[in-house]
Amino acid sequence: MTTTLMEKLTIKTENKFRTLTTKQSYKKGEVICPIPSEDLRDKPNRYTVQIGRDKHTHVGKLAALNHSCDPNVILDTENMEMVACKDIEKGEQLFFFYPSTEWEMDAPFICLCGSANCINVVAGARFLPLSTLERHYLSPHIRETVIELLNHTQRNLEKIKS
Repeated sequence: MTTTLMEKLTIKTENKFRTLTTKQSYKKGEVICPIPSEDLRDKPNRYTVQIGRDKHTHVGKLAALNHSCDPNVILDTENMEMVACKDIEKGEQLFFFYPSTEWEMDAPFICLCGSANCINVVAGARFLPLSTLERHYLSPHIRETVIELLNHTQRNLEKIKS
């Protein structure tokens, strides 16, 4: 028996604002559902998740998954799964940290999550300090890009010193 995405999740709409909630509880580390990967794109939009440097996937109903600076799920772009990063109760809204997958967002926005560590403007990992990024799970393409930038900066500093 195959379980469909919407057998596990519900999209709620209120005043044109969509949310994704669970129909069951999950323990930290449990896989909630697969990330759709049938419709790949080379540019981001509001309905995609970045899964590689120049690779984005249209996520269909998962596009109702909202951002939080204190997320309860991660999008594991290596295994193409949404995973609980803390215990989640039945009926709870799901959130992920957008810069964990997005280097530069197609449509940046003001964050209103209210977290003590709120980043205020969600525009992508490119615009955040390392001290913020190191507190979050980061997809491999984001980690690799950050490491390359750090290495490049180190080489430039060495050139300046010589």
